Formats: sequence, structure tokens, C-alpha cells
Amino acid sequence: MLIDVKDITKIYEMGDVQVHALRGVSFNVEPGEFIAIMGPSGSGKSTLMDILGCLATPTEGEYHLEGEEVGQLSDNRLADIRNKKIGFVFQSFNLLPRTSALHNVELPLIYSGLGRKERKRRAFESLEAVGLADRVDHKSTELSGGQVQRVAIARALVNKPSLLFADEPTGNLDTRSGAEILAIFDRLNEEGNTIIMVTHEPEVAEHARRVLHIRDGLIERDERRD
Repeated sequence: MLIDVKDITKIYEMGDVQVHALRGVSFNVEPGEFIAIMGPSGSGKSTLMDILGCLATPTEGEYHLEGEEVGQLSDNRLADIRNKKIGFVFQSFNLLPRTSALHNVELPLIYSGLGRKERKRRAFESLEAVGLADRVDHKSTELSGGQVQRVAIARALVNKPSLLFADEPTGNLDTRSGAEILAIFDRLNEEGNTIIMVTHEPEVAEHARRVLHIRDGLIERDERRD
């Protein structure tokens, strides 16, 4: 089992007010699944993504990732997990604008102790895998939105993570570019990558084989598709 979540709650203190973002969420994820998390604004889906990605800790409950209880880990261990086991793709891309595609993809490898030549080789391979071998020297400002998101996917994959998280990955893209990005996710999943994607668009969620519907901090429905 890759992920085991048991009775996760998350409460934010907003002055004298407590906001219950998650109210007791439990589910498992097996390696190789493609899951979409859906729900209206304020349902808790982004909070759940942050906890699964080790960017936030639950108020109560347990989260085991590959057998490790995340809540018991040190900050250094959490940083190591985020760098080596998890890849993130964000709606806003989060690339350095005046830096080449190759260098943007290479960045996560700088913290892994690899030599410069090996870093560049792996970054090029990752860009090649998303169809951008001919754009490695282009800066983000010289690429289309779809190409920038492909660079972001290449960066997320460069460390060969166990998990790929995508937060509204097509939200800033036109229909054609969005379809190209989803085709890449489909292929990555077929190759064995585990993908968890937050989306509010039903046509995007159709690419997943399982959909967690969240409302008011609870899983309303766990829909599995053949």
C-alpha cells in the first residue's frame, strides 16, 4: 500500500474562530492508481492535497506514506520525502521565468548530490519524455502555456518519484493544451506512475480511474471506474 489515511482532521485557527477543513477522512491508495479529488470551493480538497504532499500536517489522525507515519517525521525527513518521493504540478506552473527549461527541470536534482553532467542528462531525458527535447534552451517566457506546463511535469518527474500530485493542472490552459497535458498523465499512469489530481472539471476527472468526491471536509463518495 502506498498511502493509508485514517480519520484525518484539519482545523485552522482564524482568530477566535475554528475552521474545520477536514472532518475525518479515511482512504487507501495502491501503487499505480490514477485518482481525481473533486469538490466545490471550500470542500477541503486542497487541504487534503497539502497533507498528502507533506506540505501540511493533520490536526488529528494518521497518514502513512510507504509505511512511514508522516506526523512522526522530522522536518529534514519531510523535505527529503518531498524531494525524492513526490512530484508536484501546480496550476500556476511555479517555474523560474528567466531560466531555461533544462535548468528549471534540473533544480530538484541540485539537492540530491548528483554531479552537473548527470543532472543535465536526467533533466534532458525528462524533457524528452514530455516532448520538449527541442525546447531545452528556451526560457519560460518563450514557451506557450501548454509547453510551460510540460516543463513543470518534466521537473516533477525528474527524481522518479513514487507519487505525482497535480493541482488543477489544466486550469490555466486552453482546451487543446489541456488535452495534451491530460494525454501525458494518461501515458504516465499506463507506465506505472501513481497520480493524484485535484480538479473541479468533470471532463478532466474522467481521465482518472477513481474519483474521491469531497464535501464539507468529508469524502461523500469514492467512485471507482473500470
